[in-house]
This record gives sequence, C-alpha cells and structure tokens, in this order.
Amino acid sequence: MPLALPYRQGRESMLKITTLIQTESVTLRLEGRLAGPWVQELERCWASAVVDRKKHHCSVDLSAVTYVDSEGKGLLKKIHQEGAKLLASGCLNSCLAKEISQGVRRK
Repeated sequence: MPLALPYRQGRESMLKITTLIQTESVTLRLEGRLAGPWVQELERCWASAVVDRKKHHCSVDLSAVTYVDSEGKGLLKKIHQEGAKLLASGCLNSCLAKEISQGVRRK
C-alpha cells in the first residue's frame, strides 16, 4: 500500500512508504526524504505493520531514501531497537544503516 503526500518546506519533498507483506516477513520500503511530517507518518506505518510482528520478520528498506533528518534517524534507531532489520544499498544509506545498527542494543 503506497503512501505519498506532498510536503513543502522551501521546496517540495516526498516520502513514499510501501508495505510489502509476505508469508513470514513485513518490509517497509521507503523512497524519498525521511524528514518533517514524514517521520510521524513512518511511525504510524511501522506501528500498524508490526501489530503481529511475532509471526513476521520486519525490515525497513532504505535503499531509495535520499535524505534523513535527525528526527528520522532517531525513529530508525527506535525501529531497529524494536527488532527491525535495516536494509540499504549505496554508500550513504549503507553507512546510515550500519551506524544505527552498531550504535543500538536490541530489546
């Protein structure tokens, strides 16, 4: 279920969140900028996607993310602490995922 809404703060920004539900996994695929009101939207999507997470492996795919603000980074840390795996490709996103994964203890 894709979700994309316009956000203007000096220039147009968007985040598309696609929830991929498979037999034993749930993946939130992010595309665009994780900043401003999109951080709260991701938090809402995360909460609804993992209601029954004991039966599913959860992951967040950051491969198509172009920017993450400090609030977005904090939410990704929280999501990772709650057990989600951060998936990434490319230099910037791989470094971000690695930084969050290494700096966080899982619950």
